Amino acid sequence: MESQAVQVDKILYISGSLGLVPETGDFAGASIKEQTEQTLKNIGAILEAAGCDYSSGKFESYVHKNLVKNSMVKTTVLLADMTDFDVMNNVYKQYFCKDFPARVTYQVAALPKNARVEIEAIAVIDDARV
Repeated sequence: MESQAVQVDKILYISGSLGLVPETGDFAGASIKEQTEQTLKNIGAILEAAGCDYSSGKFESYVHKNLVKNSMVKTTVLLADMTDFDVMNNVYKQYFCKDFPARVTYQVAALPKNARVEIEAIAVIDDARV
């Protein structure tokens, strides 16, 4: 078992998230686009529960596409197939229209539940930036 996120002081460490729809436990779809979108929505819900979002601590619905979303300071993206990078990246950049977080992307041999993408993240809970 694992926690979805752990907060230490003003730093929120978010465990690897998959593109699963919370209500059903099923993937949002088979495509990398659908799974990346749902993964980032799931991370948005975790941020909301912690009292912030992709922005600098002021929550606005993560459903809105063009928000200034910059409380995330680091992400790690795991892909089952690196040829999915461009599609994943096109979705990913919609969630960050200012100050992209530091990021590393790896191809891995396999992901849980045969997912195509998994993203873990680190966010700052207030306006302070690292």
